[in-house]
Amino acid sequence: MPTRLSCALLALAMLPVAALPATALAADGASALRCGKLFDSRAGKILGPHTVLVRDGRVERIVSGGNASVAGATNVDLSGHTCMPGWTDLHVHLGSQSSPDSYSEGFRLDDIDYAFRAVGYARQTLLAGFTSVRDLGGEVAPHLRDAINQGLVDGPRIWAAGKSIATTGGHADPTNGYNSALSHLIGPPGPTQGVINSVDDARQAVRQRYKDGSDVIKITATGGVLSYAKSGDAPQFRVDEIQSIVDTATDYGYRVAAHAHGEEGMRRAVEAGVTSIEHGTYMSDEVMALMKRKGTWYIPTIYAGRFVADKAKIDGYFPAVVRPKAEKIGALIQATAGKAYRSGVKMAFGTDMGVGPHGDNAREFVYLTEAGVPAAVALQMATIRAAEVLGVDDQGVIDSGKRADIIAVQGDPVEDINRVLDVRFVMKDGVIYKQPDAY
Repeated sequence: MPTRLSCALLALAMLPVAALPATALAADGASALRCGKLFDSRAGKILGPHTVLVRDGRVERIVSGGNASVAGATNVDLSGHTCMPGWTDLHVHLGSQSSPDSYSEGFRLDDIDYAFRAVGYARQTLLAGFTSVRDLGGEVAPHLRDAINQGLVDGPRIWAAGKSIATTGGHADPTNGYNSALSHLIGPPGPTQGVINSVDDARQAVRQRYKDGSDVIKITATGGVLSYAKSGDAPQFRVDEIQSIVDTATDYGYRVAAHAHGEEGMRRAVEAGVTSIEHGTYMSDEVMALMKRKGTWYIPTIYAGRFVADKAKIDGYFPAVVRPKAEKIGALIQATAGKAYRSGVKMAFGTDMGVGPHGDNAREFVYLTEAGVPAAVALQMATIRAAEVLGVDDQGVIDSGKRADIIAVQGDPVEDINRVLDVRFVMKDGVIYKQPDAY
């Protein structure tokens, strides 16, 4: 039976080994993007002028030179721009956005209200240059994903976790903060609602996410900053529970992302074989070494840390139980990211957007460079490395046969990373959603 959420959404009705010579190409119905520069995400280098021929949602070929003659194609002049693969944000929550009212809205708003908001957030994210996202927690996302795939609304390609898996009272327990009368009326949430307390519960929760149509599994391995609970870093799963989640997820072809701030919770998650650690605030040298041995990815989400640390200074923005966590934990993530990069931990791009305002995702690039990550590496984190985290090989590069997810900014973003804050051109699957005012 369709849910209110799905009904609401439905109603809303890189480069080849050798560059080719600049000769005319038959390309009826194609687009030819004449790029002043091109970012090679494999090599992490900015190349000179190239023309990218797109047809049927894929890159057909790449021609050396920005003024190549492509017969029959619609020419798009991006001569003053750098073209690059569409970015991927590996940690977003499209169903929500932080505000001082966030903690009361759940009692006042319906699923339909969140669905309509999510449609706007998705479009803002796409127009900011993010052609793919991994939504790590929220019941809106699987339905929004389907609506986007069906062409009903505009937005990025979505890998949706659905409901995050938590423990009783832990980060992502949906009943945290309820008074006793309401809690007793509703009853304790269980695996169906994504709350577990045993190895068997863990299996059931993953299988429920499969039943619900999730693409990836998200667990909250430690306490969190914004949950209505005291601890932001205590471990919240036993090792055997996480292992059960990972093993069951593997049966279904899922990868597992682990929200984690505290060292012990991270260690347990990495030992159990999760794909990625999200946030990683108190990541120690020992945990970094373990992650390198296990091949675990790190998604820093510096933006979220800086955002909550800033908002913690404002009286009334967060509840009293949240404010000290936001002030203490949020301010540390950027330094951890820099240390992890220098240590050689595998890193990819994520913002935790939904904590901050959707559409501002690219500011994470600026924060990464401030932490000591070279601009070219930061761009790789949101392109080819993000594709590795997702386990896909048809995006994250501009190359023949790959998805035509292509964006462009003015100037050279490796020389000036702030260029990423003003995306002028967005193409997803060969469809242009944003372009410069004049060619």
